[in-house]
Amino acid sequence: MLLQASNISKSYGIETILSNASIQIEKQERIGIVGVNGAGKSTFMKIIAGELSPTSGDIFKAKEISIGYLAQNSGLNSDKTIWNEMMSIYDEVLKMEKDLRSLEQQMSEPKIINNTKLYEQTLERYSKLSDTFKEQGGYEVEANIRGILHGMGFSKIPSDSVIENLSGGQKTRLALAKLLLQAPDIILLDEPTNYLDLTTLSWLESFLRSYQGAVVVVSHDRYFLDALVNVIYEIERTTSKRYTGNYTRYLEIKAQNYEIENKKYEKQQAEIAKMQDFVQRNLARASTTKRAQSRRKALEKMDMLDKPLEGLKKAHFTFQIDKRTGNDVLKVNDLSFQFEEKSPLFKHVNFHLYRGDSVALIGPNGTGKSTLLNTIMNKYKPSSGTIDWGSNIKIGFYDQEQKNLNESNTVLDELWNQYPYLEEKRIRTVLGNFLFSGDDVLKKISSLSGGEKARVSLAKLMLLNANVLILDEPTNHLDLFSREVLESALMDYEGTLLFISHDRYFLNKLAEKVFELSSDGMTHFLGNFDDYVEKKTELEEEKLEQDAKKLELNNKHEKEDVSKNNKNSYELEKQKKRDERNRARKIETLETSIHELEEELEEIEKELADPEIFNDYVLVQEKTELIEQKKAKLKADYEEWETLL
Repeated sequence: MLLQASNISKSYGIETILSNASIQIEKQERIGIVGVNGAGKSTFMKIIAGELSPTSGDIFKAKEISIGYLAQNSGLNSDKTIWNEMMSIYDEVLKMEKDLRSLEQQMSEPKIINNTKLYEQTLERYSKLSDTFKEQGGYEVEANIRGILHGMGFSKIPSDSVIENLSGGQKTRLALAKLLLQAPDIILLDEPTNYLDLTTLSWLESFLRSYQGAVVVVSHDRYFLDALVNVIYEIERTTSKRYTGNYTRYLEIKAQNYEIENKKYEKQQAEIAKMQDFVQRNLARASTTKRAQSRRKALEKMDMLDKPLEGLKKAHFTFQIDKRTGNDVLKVNDLSFQFEEKSPLFKHVNFHLYRGDSVALIGPNGTGKSTLLNTIMNKYKPSSGTIDWGSNIKIGFYDQEQKNLNESNTVLDELWNQYPYLEEKRIRTVLGNFLFSGDDVLKKISSLSGGEKARVSLAKLMLLNANVLILDEPTNHLDLFSREVLESALMDYEGTLLFISHDRYFLNKLAEKVFELSSDGMTHFLGNFDDYVEKKTELEEEKLEQDAKKLELNNKHEKEDVSKNNKNSYELEKQKKRDERNRARKIETLETSIHELEEELEEIEKELADPEIFNDYVLVQEKTELIEQKKAKLKADYEEWETLL
């Protein structure tokens, strides 16, 4: 056991956030914490992390345990470069390396070599420090940093970029990258999948699955939870309950438990009713009064079961349309867009939307997906190309940044101002469907959480009765249960749907086509996200086969051209082609070289501890020079390896 939090309670005045919530974290456990927005998940994480004190309860930690915590949407703020910030994690290790080089220099000085006692003391210090340096990963520092930065999507961003100049999303990803490099015994992540594209998300899943420590994650990404966790803690009605398994298994167990408990309750209620009826009918009769009294005593002693609590109230809504569109909804031809004095964000974008289509727009962060949606909505002017809408079009647009909401309005006014012809009762009913009841409708938009703002935007969208919905990250800020309701509503929608999402579960449920955007255009795929992944894999395998055939054909042509070209020209051409097709092999060779160099460095440092060597001044100097040569070669290999990635 690494950490145990027992009977944790947290209150703010009369408002209770948590009561008697508990969690136990064991080594290499993968835990998901779920619950509706406002259930207290983030509060619970902060208490576990030690950033917030509980009102009551106990927290027990194993000795010398390290905990790393990344709060929701918390970016890294620093005036350092990306590389220097990541290297700062290893300050102690880098100081050790500097001390090792200093000791090597000392051991080559005559005044120490000629003093046997001093030399042995220096050598002993060197040997101990060298072992510690190795144990703390001194030889893998640069490789670790480059690997994590590459995985977190920073391979195309120069490592000398200053952090304060990065976007908010990049700062958040960098904060996560730094935490992963620190490798604490327990990693606590609150909504880590925000701002991650699909490629980075897959890498993070793989990294966390193989992580040696424990991982506790709050997430609304069901695909992520299913792929990663083996334990679920549900925060509901201020307390916690543990379930073994991933998210899907948790839902199954919860439903089964409710059914079992409900049947027990109903059976007991039937038994109670039967006994009460017997007592009432037989208590006054002399012949049966003793049996009736006995039954009454049994009723009084019975351990009454509480009625199982039903699930919390969920939002419920549907998207209707006033009229159908024509068959051709939208034609986009050779569309491009660029901001002033910058290279095109995207170009040569072509696609056609038909009535009833349900299309997911995907692509890495920064490719311009949101910009494309804003362009077809006429919010941005394209640099070139045409956008042709069909007939009878009524568009509903969902903006992930909620720019369509007036911060100074109340929730009630926000809807009523857009739909003034509706009665207040109708507006309140709609808001009630989106979990705004009573005085909640009088809250200012500015005071709402991200999830509440999302529900207001969806309520406005529902009332529009649009026959085309353009949605930019509609599941952001929604809890797991609200996402499921939105999915259900959109699956029954009879209009045309174009949406951006990083929620792979959502993509699988809704997408019938996938449009992948890149800087050079758009690629179309039939099916949902899993079908897209399968097709991409097939295409990559086909490309490998084609490359192999090309290589084979090139080899054949090379043999045919031997007699036509002189030896020097032939060798140059052959080498050029070999270098190109063996790029992957070169990377593998470099990685092997790096590994061998690190082992050789370790071996040379061990040799310096050998009395036969450290008593030989010339040999010590040779070994020290050899260390510098190996380090220079190691640095060169790292640089070449990075350019080939």
